[in-house]
Amino acid sequence: MTRPRDVRALTVIMVLLSGLLLGCTQKIPNYPYEDEPDPRGEEYVIGVADGLNISVWKNGDLSTQTNVRPDGTITMPLIGDLKAAGMRPSELKQEITKRLAQYLRAEDIIVSVAVSNIQSYFVTVAGNVAQPGRFTNQSYLTVLDALALAGGPNRFADAGSTVILRRNRDGTIKRIPINYEILKRGKGLEMNLVLVRGDQVFVP
Repeated sequence: MTRPRDVRALTVIMVLLSGLLLGCTQKIPNYPYEDEPDPRGEEYVIGVADGLNISVWKNGDLSTQTNVRPDGTITMPLIGDLKAAGMRPSELKQEITKRLAQYLRAEDIIVSVAVSNIQSYFVTVAGNVAQPGRFTNQSYLTVLDALALAGGPNRFADAGSTVILRRNRDGTIKRIPINYEILKRGKGLEMNLVLVRGDQVFVP
């Protein structure tokens, strides 16, 4: 029969072990989060399905509202087809101005390009979350935003080992460690990165 003193000793040991285990998972990963880009401070990059409002001053017949087609192109009166996906609005404006210069006097060409409807921005949340899937949004999502949309980690998750899988320009995949156990308590906010288009948040 277990004596009360033994029970108390066992309880103390279990509490200490729990504390040690918890402490092991509650460390902010050694990662240079400050080196990751924040797309909110950059000009938006147009993507497939985005809605565009293109205006040519004093030439209403050349102005158009259109969506970027699956092949990344749009069609404008007089100009015809031109690539839009992968360009910033200022770059697309320059290209349209250049094309129109073949038909109009340069001093008469005043073009504005605005993104009227964002449809190409998406992130994916996978692994042990309540509702894994692909999520689109009209504005940029943070790690916490994305996990909230996915219903958060489920009871099987090792949320302290969450990672962002981000594709580099050369096609390789970067793994960015995120300790969600710390982040959900409002600490280690440097880990709450703004997600770029195509990021995948994986909860093992």
